[in-house]
Amino acid sequence: MRSETNRIEYKQQLTEDLEKEAIAFLNYQEGGIIYIGIDKAGKVIGVFDIDGDMLKIKDRLKNNIMPSSMGLFDVITESIDSKDIIKITFASGTEKPYYIKKLGMSEKGTFIRVGTAAEPMPVRMIESLFAKRTRNSIGKIKSLNQNLTFEQLKIYYEGSKKTLNQQFASNLELLTEDGSYNYVAYLLADVNGMSIKVAKYDGLDRVDLTENNEYGYCSLVKATKQVLDKIDVENKTLAKITSKEREEKRLWNSVALREAIINAIVHNDYTSEVPPKFEFFDDRIEITSFGSLPQGMTEKEFFEGYSVPRNKELMRVFRDLDLVEHLGSGVPRILRSYGKECFKFTENFLRMTFPASQQVTQQVTQQVTQQVTQQVTQQVTQQVQALISVLNKEMNRLEIQEKLNLSDRENFRAKYLKPALEQGYIEMTKPDKPNSRLQKYRLTIFGKQLKNKIL
Repeated sequence: MRSETNRIEYKQQLTEDLEKEAIAFLNYQEGGIIYIGIDKAGKVIGVFDIDGDMLKIKDRLKNNIMPSSMGLFDVITESIDSKDIIKITFASGTEKPYYIKKLGMSEKGTFIRVGTAAEPMPVRMIESLFAKRTRNSIGKIKSLNQNLTFEQLKIYYEGSKKTLNQQFASNLELLTEDGSYNYVAYLLADVNGMSIKVAKYDGLDRVDLTENNEYGYCSLVKATKQVLDKIDVENKTLAKITSKEREEKRLWNSVALREAIINAIVHNDYTSEVPPKFEFFDDRIEITSFGSLPQGMTEKEFFEGYSVPRNKELMRVFRDLDLVEHLGSGVPRILRSYGKECFKFTENFLRMTFPASQQVTQQVTQQVTQQVTQQVTQQVTQQVQALISVLNKEMNRLEIQEKLNLSDRENFRAKYLKPALEQGYIEMTKPDKPNSRLQKYRLTIFGKQLKNKIL
């Protein structure tokens, strides 16, 4: 193992100064990691009672530190050299200074990371940080509606094999200091006024809006899952049909896209009641969240994976429900597939733009064109070509039949609609509900290529 650094602390075993080291990292602008089961020289010793120690760690960090550190730390096990150790990852807190509860906000109870040590924080620094402390967070804003219910949230916790007891509002930090529901509770409640937009445009700009979906007015967890499901459908697999096999590739990397969606929702600045939005264009997807970099964080630190959760209460709930993994893992996962140039920071917004893999290169365009040419000459019937020729927007079955002057519904389905769907030239607007009375059809990328070829 490498030696200790300003962000890494080794402990051979769980000791009485855990809170001191934890507070030093919470007050440090880059956060840090504590390893239990490794000595100061970096030698792996292992942890004897790993389950017991993990419970003690979570309990001590939850109850002995002020302000609350919930949502700012992650406790997991790792195996090194066939020995189990405990890894505690800390994000830099937004409510500095953090301190040991029983010792108060003083030099005895407040610490900062200096080199490889946790040092007492000078009084002047304590006063300065306290004066700058973020007070306008969603955890401190009182919900205008206090008649809130949380049945959806309870169902999701049960689905993750966890239960919410009668003190769940307090445990999940859904209450203000006077015991009222806060804005976090409002966002997680069964009914609220927050809605997330998922839009589609025909072309490369925002002129021709073809689809505008809104997911919300319910628990933010439910809305998030609805957005993930919708975007997973849109991130459909494009097929290259050859004489031997069917090769498939998604438009966007699924792991990176999911991380980007979750990050946009969890780290959005809801204090201005502006939700994140997701927009599809012919050549890209744009994901926009309100609120740029957290105070004090640089772009370099952002890309290196340092974590400063804007909404630690939401982060804690989303981690409980396995919607997010470890602190600071989201951006590095995205960067594995997309470069830093895909991120744009402004004073008020963060936008991630991911190009569609099947449309942005000349090679792919040629590949699609070759496929279209091959299928036009070998596989595409006159009926399918006729359907594609008249389909110029999202249309339902009756509208397409009228355009084709066809009255026989079964003939239309068998010779026109079904083969066009199977060959990937058209798609349903509601693929998860194929028999919906609101079902419509539209051209795919291959369909548009074929239409240009035959017209």
